Amino acid sequence: MTEVEYRSRRQLLRVRGRSIAWVPPLLLLVGIVLVDFNTTERFRIISWIVLVPGTAAAICGVWTTAGYALLSVVTYVLADRAWPAEYQAGLADFVLVALGGVLATLVSAVRVRRERQTLHMRDIAETTRRTVLRPLPPNWAALEHAGVYLAADVDARVGGDFYDIQPGLHGTRVLVGDVQGKGLGAVETAAALLGTFREAGYHEADLATVAERLEVRMDRHRRHTTALGRDDADRFATAVLLGFREEDPATVELVNFGHEPPLAVGPHGVRALPSGDGLPLGCGDLVDDGPRVHRVPLDREETLLLVTDGVTEARDGAGEFYPLVREVARAVAADPRRAEPRRLVRRVRDGVLRHSGGRLGDDTTVFAVRRTVGEAPVRGRLRS
Repeated sequence: MTEVEYRSRRQLLRVRGRSIAWVPPLLLLVGIVLVDFNTTERFRIISWIVLVPGTAAAICGVWTTAGYALLSVVTYVLADRAWPAEYQAGLADFVLVALGGVLATLVSAVRVRRERQTLHMRDIAETTRRTVLRPLPPNWAALEHAGVYLAADVDARVGGDFYDIQPGLHGTRVLVGDVQGKGLGAVETAAALLGTFREAGYHEADLATVAERLEVRMDRHRRHTTALGRDDADRFATAVLLGFREEDPATVELVNFGHEPPLAVGPHGVRALPSGDGLPLGCGDLVDDGPRVHRVPLDREETLLLVTDGVTEARDGAGEFYPLVREVARAVAADPRRAEPRRLVRRVRDGVLRHSGGRLGDDTTVFAVRRTVGEAPVRGRLRS
């Protein structure tokens, strides 16, 4: 059972904040007794009362289920004795009802324990997600932003996609990326890269130096995990590193580590920024040159849209990829206000889910950012 299904079921069993999970078993019990009394001796169904604790076991707590098990036994005895001796169900059905109540209580105990364990694991996953993808304040560091992360594994809730905004001494830096592979290894790699980005992005004056620090961190991380005996030697990460300088509001700096090219989305349409001419993080030893920094003009009304391959590789039932550029261009042409980060992210998210029928083949991240008007990053210590 997924979290959405679990929460939906819990909501259906509550009215004005109070649980009504005890109502369906009670209605079933009353219904069985009424039918048994209003039919002939040829259609005795009082033994069906064993279904009552079984139903309670699926939706009620342990003590409520145990109560229904006891109530079912008592009701069975009273209802059965109301019939003449020759028409009574007898000892065999009594044992069935009693044994069914005991088993239902045990099943309820196992179910409740497992639900608690599941919720505990989801709390751990949520804490991990908030550690890797930390919450970002609105309009953080003079940037208006919006982001959504959808894990392909709905129970894990966290994977190898990552994004962050880091204000610093030399402007604001943005990092969006995707670690190759899945599982805890990918999460660990994403956390390592984000930790380095948050420090280097704050202190380093040159965006190329930040990019080099990320490459070094990726190499160090792989060496460490390989030394531990884990098969991470070939792991890499694609990413886009952006730099917004206070003194140059009409330009954005960009380093692309083999990632999907960002899209500049504005009232005048959609254009792609430089594509992944650089190698992914973890492959820097294959070339002699360091990462290349592009300086790209960016209008204040333009929003930068960054996605991972969970968006561009989303397929419909016919196997067709999600047409990101076409859909975004169509949406902005119909309403230029859809270039606003929150609306843009919502539009892409809903489009991907609709196109794929809700079946995500990979972790999916949609992140949008643009400069706010009349605000600038604060150098040194940040405003609270």
